[in-house]
Amino acid sequence: MRFGLFIPQGWRQDLTGIETAQHWPVMRDLALHADEGDVWESVWVYDHFHAVPEPNGEAVHEAWSLINAFAAVTRRVRLGQMCTCMAYRNPAYLAKVAATADVVSGGRVEMGIGAGWYEHEWRAYGYGFPRAGERLAMLDEGVQIFEQLWRDGVATLDGKHYQVDGAQLAPLPLQAGGPPLWIAGGGEKKTLRIAAEHAAYTNFDGSPEGFVHKSEILRGHCEDLGRDFDSIVRSANYNVVIGATDAEVDDRIAWVEEHMSRTVPDKAPGIAEDFRNGPLVGTPEKIVETLRQLEGLGMTYAITYFAEAAYDRSGIELFEREVVPALRG
Repeated sequence: MRFGLFIPQGWRQDLTGIETAQHWPVMRDLALHADEGDVWESVWVYDHFHAVPEPNGEAVHEAWSLINAFAAVTRRVRLGQMCTCMAYRNPAYLAKVAATADVVSGGRVEMGIGAGWYEHEWRAYGYGFPRAGERLAMLDEGVQIFEQLWRDGVATLDGKHYQVDGAQLAPLPLQAGGPPLWIAGGGEKKTLRIAAEHAAYTNFDGSPEGFVHKSEILRGHCEDLGRDFDSIVRSANYNVVIGATDAEVDDRIAWVEEHMSRTVPDKAPGIAEDFRNGPLVGTPEKIVETLRQLEGLGMTYAITYFAEAAYDRSGIELFEREVVPALRG
């Protein structure tokens, strides 16, 4: 099994209480920690402008700025976004941004891409909020522009939502054909069909039942399109709450509630309960057992989030020592 690590960037209230001048050192040092050794294959950020679970003015650092910053300071880990919203940037421009990051990083960029969902930030930033079908059509057209530019260095598309006429891209990304595409989301009629046509990776529901269901939908689209289902790596995102004992796990969940109560007090108990009920909660032995079950279902790439990462690395380090080796053995 392969593992990625989310770097706290503020979006999930995960830089609260840290002085702004220290945000970059915290993020950089966690990325450098992941870059050491061979535990983590990748580091990840979210592509959002307003915080969750509500837009409350907490810090949120911009995803592609961070990708280029990480590209400059790391040497090994791959660099992804979960996931870039197609409509937040013109796709030809975004293809250029990603190509530059790929060159800066020495060919380590992943392109996580999706249709977007956070209505408040869409409207606040002046993007409107098209209906879901339109957002998905924008995703499909944008991916076609990516593929032309990264493959040929030029793109022309007269689409309903995007028009490019001889757009040029030079230099090409270092990765032949461009950064691998992660089509994120589990929409069964459109998103998973776009994934079946274009994706190297998918990212959807990580619960055992949900993962099996979405995988079968993806398989059906692959069969319709003549795509080898097994050529697509299926991943999922997980909140990790790990402790050497059940008591330590309870302490971490209590910390989540206390931490969230500083900025979103009305929602803190529900957030803590959501963490408690996640698949990757418990002692290392329990988490290994769950991941082995998921691996048997075809989930071979876990992208992990540790709520306390900016303040306390002990959970990450326990996961590194006792979970990852068991899944690689």
